[in-house]
Amino acid sequence: MDTLAQLRAGQLSGITRLDLSCGLTEFPREIFDLADSLEVLNLSGNALRSLPDDLHRLTRLRVLFCSDNQFTELPACLGQCAALTMIGFKANAIENVPAAALPPLLRWLILTDNRITELPTELGERPHLQKLMLAGNQLQRLPESLSHCHRLELIRIAANQLTELPEWLLTLPSLTWLAYAGNPLETEADAAALEATASIPWSQLNLEKKLGEGASGVIHQALWGQTKQVAVKLYKGEMTSDGSPLHEMNACITAGIHPNLIRVEGRIVDHPQQTAGLVMQLIDPSYRNLAGLPSLASCTRDVYADDTRFSADVALCIANGIASVAEHLHRQGITHGDLYGHNILWNEHGDCLLGDFGAASFHATSDSLESRALQRIEVRAFGVLLGELLARIDSGLSDEQRVALEGLQQRCCQPDVLARPGFSEVVRELKGR
Repeated sequence: MDTLAQLRAGQLSGITRLDLSCGLTEFPREIFDLADSLEVLNLSGNALRSLPDDLHRLTRLRVLFCSDNQFTELPACLGQCAALTMIGFKANAIENVPAAALPPLLRWLILTDNRITELPTELGERPHLQKLMLAGNQLQRLPESLSHCHRLELIRIAANQLTELPEWLLTLPSLTWLAYAGNPLETEADAAALEATASIPWSQLNLEKKLGEGASGVIHQALWGQTKQVAVKLYKGEMTSDGSPLHEMNACITAGIHPNLIRVEGRIVDHPQQTAGLVMQLIDPSYRNLAGLPSLASCTRDVYADDTRFSADVALCIANGIASVAEHLHRQGITHGDLYGHNILWNEHGDCLLGDFGAASFHATSDSLESRALQRIEVRAFGVLLGELLARIDSGLSDEQRVALEGLQQRCCQPDVLARPGFSEVVRELKGR
C-alpha cells in the first residue's frame, strides 16, 4: 500500500499502479503528476464521494477501483477516460449510473452491493464488455441493449429484484458464467434446502487450524465429536461479487452426493453469534487448485502456471469427472455458475473435486427451453476448461483422439446456445476416448 506522504513528496514518480487507502475525502491532485505512467489506480476503502471532472488527464489509466467509498452516483467523468477498460465501485451507495459514466473501451464493470434500480441503455453499446458484476442491487430488469454485447462472458445478477430472465440473455453467444440466485425468479428449491440436511450443534465441534478464507467465508479444520476430522466453513453473511453466501450454502446442501463433490456432513446450528456454517469432508492435502484466478489482463480466463502440463490420462480423468458432476448438478436443478479451473481441486492421478458454489443458482428440473439454455451456457464453461486441458497435454494423446476432443470442445463453445450438447452427451463422448 502506498502512502499520501510518498505521493506528495514525489517519491512515486513513474509508477504504473497506485494504491491509496487512508481515509481520503477528496481526490489528491498530486495523482495527476503520475499521468505519464499510471495505469492502475486503487482508491478503495476511503470516504470519497466524487472524482475530479478532469480525470481524463490520466491518459494511460486502464483500471480504476473505488470500492468501499461513499459514492451515490457513478461519476460521469469516467466516460471521458479514453483508455479505461475496468471499473470497480463495489459496496458504495450508488443509485444512479449515468450513460456518460461509461467509457468507450469498457470491458469489466463491477457495481456489486449498491442501490441501483436501473441501468442505462448505453451499456449495451459497449462492444468490448466481457464481465459485468451487478449482484446485490435492486434491479428489476436488464437493458435489452445488452443483447448486442456478443463478447459478454460473465454476468453476476444475484440478489436483485428480477422476476424473470430475459430471453435474449439466454441466447448471448459468448455467455459462459451466469449467477442469478436470490431473485424472485428462482425456484422454491433454494428456500427448501436448509430442511434437507442434518443439523450439527456447534458444541460438538472443536475448531483447529485455519485452512483458508474466501469472499464468502472462512474454512477451519475441526474435530467433530471425539475422533472425526472435518472441515468447517463459517459464512460471513456479506454480499460477495457472486451473491449472498447463504445461497451458496443452500446450493452446497442441495447438490447432494457425488464422487466429484466435497461431501456436506450437515449444517451448523446453535452458533453463539448465529453464524451460518457447514461441516464438510476434510480434503486430503495432496489435492491442489487446478488454476489461478483470472488476472486484470485475462479478465474472464484462469491463469495457469507456465509449467502446468498433464498426461492425457490425467487430463481426461479431470474432464470426465467435471462433466459427470456437472451432469449431476443439472439433474438436481442447479447450475454451478463458476465452472472454472480455479474452483477445481485435483491430485496427480487426475482425481478431482468441484468446489465453491458461490455463484450457483437453481432452475426448474423439468425440461424447457429456459432450463436447456441455462444448462448449455454452463456447457460452454466446460468447453473452455476442456480447451485449457487439451492445450497442456504433453503425452499420451493420439492425433485421432485430439481431433475428436477438439471437435467436442468446439461444439461446447459454439455460439448457438441450444445447439451445444448437454452434459449427458458430453459424458458419453468422453467415456469413448
